[in-house]
Amino acid sequence: MSATDSEKHGIAAADVQHADYAHGGPRKGGHDSHNDLMAEGATAEGTAEHMMQVDDKRAAQLREELSESRQAGWRPISDEEKKLNSALNRKLDWMILPIVALGYMFNQLDRTNLGNAQTANFSNDLGIPAAAVNNASSLFFATYIPFQPFAAALGRRLGAPRFLGCTLCGFYPTVLSYLTDFYPRYECAFRFALFYGFFSVAGAFGGLIAFGILQANGALHPWQYLFIIEGAVPVLLGLITPFWLANDVRTAWFLKPEERAFAERRMIIDSVENAGHAHKVTLQDFKEAFIDWRVWGIMISNMLASLASQGFTVFFPVVVKGLGYTEGSLANLMTVPPYVAGAIGVWGFAWSSDRFRERTYHQLAGMTIVILGLVLTIVIPLDNIGGRYAGLMVLMFGAFIHAPIAVAWLAGNTPDPGKRAVCIGISGWANLAGIIGTQLFKPQYGPSYIFPLQVTVGLISVGWAGFAAVGVGLRLVNRWRYKKIQSMTPEQIEEENRSDTRKGDRKWTFVYGV
Repeated sequence: MSATDSEKHGIAAADVQHADYAHGGPRKGGHDSHNDLMAEGATAEGTAEHMMQVDDKRAAQLREELSESRQAGWRPISDEEKKLNSALNRKLDWMILPIVALGYMFNQLDRTNLGNAQTANFSNDLGIPAAAVNNASSLFFATYIPFQPFAAALGRRLGAPRFLGCTLCGFYPTVLSYLTDFYPRYECAFRFALFYGFFSVAGAFGGLIAFGILQANGALHPWQYLFIIEGAVPVLLGLITPFWLANDVRTAWFLKPEERAFAERRMIIDSVENAGHAHKVTLQDFKEAFIDWRVWGIMISNMLASLASQGFTVFFPVVVKGLGYTEGSLANLMTVPPYVAGAIGVWGFAWSSDRFRERTYHQLAGMTIVILGLVLTIVIPLDNIGGRYAGLMVLMFGAFIHAPIAVAWLAGNTPDPGKRAVCIGISGWANLAGIIGTQLFKPQYGPSYIFPLQVTVGLISVGWAGFAAVGVGLRLVNRWRYKKIQSMTPEQIEEENRSDTRKGDRKWTFVYGV
């Protein structure tokens, strides 16, 4: 077959020497095996069947993967396959990410704009104490966060395009679950970050809008114009979303038939669990997700790490105003550079995490930056405006790094799509940090906010230890499985792959990514 024919049919002719153990079935190394998986006419079912076959070589590769805690997943090998993979990713990036990222940006403005409004005498105009704004923010978080796991499952059941345009509580987990249907596990963290980074962009964008609007004079209070403008755009996006987004790669209207075939096969090679009923979520998925120690370890650690991004950022404009930028519009403008730094931080770290196929150390390094920024903000005197602002820049650079890496870590280690949707939904409970944060940063602690910042340092440090413990725990499980597989024949390993006694990540042949 010629190179031209290969490109036409989305085929990657490769001289391959690597293996994948997404479902327990290692991906066989060698030229012929890879061509079998990606060749013209190869069906999804045939690819899935091939993934579960084991011989002596594949058994040896699996033992090596387990001993080194090195999770393979999909990895393009040949130059041609890399070209096809990059072209597919570019198309997905342009056709999916902009609309979900914009939706998330405006989804987040409803929490950051409260801090912007407060710099323009929002509470005084309403005749309420400033502390009431904190309580209102807490109630906002409390009324939607508990429903996130169920909303994510409903989004998978109904299909994300129909669900995203009309709901708040399920938006974040449903989008993340949706993206895992299009991107292999070690290309997810960067896409999650591009999406999640618009939380930081929302802060910068909201600061710019507030800077302009809060200086306006009219029949309404300036903050009322702010709420009207920032609330109108999401309505338009909500109407467009169901008609633009596809349910999965098989129904993506913007992909050619050969691109859809290539996209489906690479997802099955990444994890054989991706074959079959992509939208099915069962009660068993809920049960397995709720008793999985990894889910709770990552969710609780992520919640503590999220104090900087979810709680602190709500009142970030007020904190900046306390530095001496007493003019409300100027305080809003000065929030823009830290939020831009936050976007750069999360995008850079997530790209590196995918590039080096590593999660634990990237997670810990990002949180260390947050802790450093908090300590600088605490120890630098309030009258040193430049120094304290620099501390806030460091803090915000690291504040958003943890979330996309944590969710990519959890999603990549949960091959079953139904359970994965529920796990991502449970991870959304990390937003409970918003309740803690809004109760910490109360007006009586201003303008220095030393006590809230000290508490935040302590809790984020506990989250740091939690992520480290999860990484150690996954390595120990891989080591135990390595010893188990050592005593098994290739036939027994293949039977383990095919058996329903243990499913998904519970199979002895599944390698946890660390």
